[in-house]
Amino acid sequence: MAAIRDLELLIPVSNISNNGAPKSSSISSSPDNATLSPPHHSGQEAFSKVIRSWASKKFMTGCVILLPIAITFYVTWGFVRFVDGFFSPIYNHLGINIFGLGFVTSITFIFLVGIFMSSWLGASVLTLGEWFIKKMPLVSYIYAASKQISGAISPDQSSNAFKEVALVKHPRIGEYALGFITSSIILRKPRDEEELYCVYIPTNHLYLGDIFLISPDDILRPNLSVREGIEIVISGGMSIPQVLTTGGAHAKHVSRIPSQVK
Repeated sequence: MAAIRDLELLIPVSNISNNGAPKSSSISSSPDNATLSPPHHSGQEAFSKVIRSWASKKFMTGCVILLPIAITFYVTWGFVRFVDGFFSPIYNHLGINIFGLGFVTSITFIFLVGIFMSSWLGASVLTLGEWFIKKMPLVSYIYAASKQISGAISPDQSSNAFKEVALVKHPRIGEYALGFITSSIILRKPRDEEELYCVYIPTNHLYLGDIFLISPDDILRPNLSVREGIEIVISGGMSIPQVLTTGGAHAKHVSRIPSQVK
């Protein structure tokens, strides 16, 4: 009994259970506090989620803005260093170490080559050089393929260049494929003849594709230039306009592309 009285002096009677065991005096054990603590913690979690979501969105926005700039700078810087490397060893051998001088020299050299090749003498030299290249077994195929690709974007629009952008129903009805009209031919039949367009449809970027001979009536001509069509193919369709119009002022008559077969 003396021990129980000493215990009552130390612990209030209300905190002792009927069996003599002391009750917990923690504030969190009360029913009212048990119902108030979860909203407090859930509010902190909701606020933390909002902060994390806001920070994540802002971070991704920064990445979306900076990624194209970084890629453009990296590609441009690599191109400058690549072009600069053509003539910079010559300047380094002469003791002239000025960064960018080789790049300026290369651009000037390319410009002068364009002027020279536009003349009669330059065209004659180019024809002679191509004759030697075509005699080489492997090099001739590489040169022919690369020349066709460069001719497609040439401002001169020679006979081997892409003439127009075309939309054809391929591979099935209801689907359209973007292609380029390269030439026209005459298909001679026993009783008549038919003019067909040679349409090149890229299947792997721009340097691989399929060739189709299609009737002019089955070709749609969108309001796109050849350069815009090439950009659409290279970008995987990301640069295509949201609205494409055909016909009217943008339609080209069949006679605009001369026949290659007489």
